[in-house]
Amino acid sequence: MIGIIDYSLGNIQNIKNALEKLGYEYILSSKYENLAECEAILLPGVGHFGNAMETITRLGIREDLLKLAETKRFIGICLGMQLLFEESEEGNAQGLGLLAGRIARMETPHPVPHLGWNTLESTSPALDGKDVYFVHSFMATETDSTIATAEYGVTVPAVVKKGNIIGIQFHPEKSGDIGVEILKQAIEGDI
Repeated sequence: MIGIIDYSLGNIQNIKNALEKLGYEYILSSKYENLAECEAILLPGVGHFGNAMETITRLGIREDLLKLAETKRFIGICLGMQLLFEESEEGNAQGLGLLAGRIARMETPHPVPHLGWNTLESTSPALDGKDVYFVHSFMATETDSTIATAEYGVTVPAVVKKGNIIGIQFHPEKSGDIGVEILKQAIEGDI
């Protein structure tokens, strides 16, 4: 069973579609007791970092998320990846602090947001050379957990990992069969 954190800021239907394509059962919940039985937890996200953390605080689930991340494969997607870090200049907000580093606005000569397909670079064959779909204006900085990058006038940490915690900046659920396979590898602990 895969747990999807329900805090009203995720691309939930596309995530559900990807999980169904992979044959996973899932539950959508913000309750610890429902999520504690899951083998992996997905924290999707679309929107503003500060608003997302305010919602997590208002729902009273911050401590539950931290507790789940101690023992489960915990996968943040897009904004969900950014929430894994210590802080963001978007809303001058504190994150979950599961990964060292901060989130800052992209400083690139290219148009922002970084919107569209880009190629991953990684020492991992599971990730290297894969074309995936990005939509973001902010990115991780000062992080030592990067395992895949993409170039967009600046090196973008595209996948980060520390132990059982994985962050995916792009949208695997919008990246076709390759993205769905990357999501599966993250859930199975193969990246």
